[in-house]
Amino acid sequence: MEYQDLGVAPIVSAQANSTPLGGCTLSDGVIMAMGNAARFHVDMDQLWRAAGRFLAEATGSEDACPVIGAAAGMAIAVAACVAGTDAPRIQRLPDPGDRPNEIVLQKGHSITYGGAPITQMIALGGGRTVEVGAVNETLRSQVAGAINSRTAALVYVASHTHAVHRRQLSLDEMVAIGREHGVPVIVDAAGESDLRSWVASGADLVIYSGPKMLGAPTSGFVCGAGELVAACRAQYAGIARPMKVGKENLLGLLQAVREYTAVTEEERAAEQAVRMAKLADRLDKLPGLSAGVALCDSGRLIYRVLLTVDPASAGLSAAGLAEEMTAGVPSIHLRDFKLHLGQLEVDPRALSPEGEEAVVRRLEEVLSGHSGARTGAEAAR
Repeated sequence: MEYQDLGVAPIVSAQANSTPLGGCTLSDGVIMAMGNAARFHVDMDQLWRAAGRFLAEATGSEDACPVIGAAAGMAIAVAACVAGTDAPRIQRLPDPGDRPNEIVLQKGHSITYGGAPITQMIALGGGRTVEVGAVNETLRSQVAGAINSRTAALVYVASHTHAVHRRQLSLDEMVAIGREHGVPVIVDAAGESDLRSWVASGADLVIYSGPKMLGAPTSGFVCGAGELVAACRAQYAGIARPMKVGKENLLGLLQAVREYTAVTEEERAAEQAVRMAKLADRLDKLPGLSAGVALCDSGRLIYRVLLTVDPASAGLSAAGLAEEMTAGVPSIHLRDFKLHLGQLEVDPRALSPEGEEAVVRRLEEVLSGHSGARTGAEAAR
């Protein structure tokens, strides 16, 4: 069966790996690993533990627990901090009973997972979110002052795409506060490229998404301190039951991590920079576009093509261009986080060579059509 059999058209993603666009495309090695997993039965508890050891080695952590995604990872990590490994408490969640369940979260880190609030994921794990500070400033005293006998954990969201970091507390500051008060720190590092630095920061639990950076199927994992990871695993007898990851996705995740860690971040970035420079040269020649290579605003080693749209020359705005790109066949989704600046981006992480050609071809079609219509109208005047 193929998507077309259901009347659904495949998409070219030039906005990176995105849950609404199906996560990511998979390498041949990942697809093969998933196929191999599908052919046999296996003791899932044994597989989960073996996978945890593999992921712990990859991240430099004491242990790891596979999950179905970053949002599930947050719910499970919070549940681990609230209920531990106590079976009766685990099976009462999300009711925390008399257990400490307040989760301190900076206001600027109160994100959503594709529209589902992080506060809801925290609630699924039995937590009650205590937001502190403001979106444009959080003080150390506000985080420390929110900690009391009911506090179960502090949460830090690493994403520079979705969370606000300007004038918020750094992870080092959050970890220091956590250590001072004996409260664990949970880090949402869903789409982060470095698999070791977040654990090395002293955070107690770190959550990763499989598809976001790693090129894995729908999956993820929580890694960190052995005792807390064991408590994460224990949640599969409770709220994590409907969040379980199957053997096929789990083997796919492990193969993706193996392939990802076989290449250094610097090597991956250098390849992206070369690819995007060539693509920018081609796109810069199109009417109404200025194209150049830009490093990710967060400082991560991700190189993208930055497209600045001149509405007068292009015949349409950046928003109009994005809309027409998605309306074509194939539907092409450009990265639109800078749309308010009249800019779009081409992100290489989910883009195959064939996808690059589709982007160029469709941009040529759209821009030549609009600039041609504008030129004809001017001539008529």
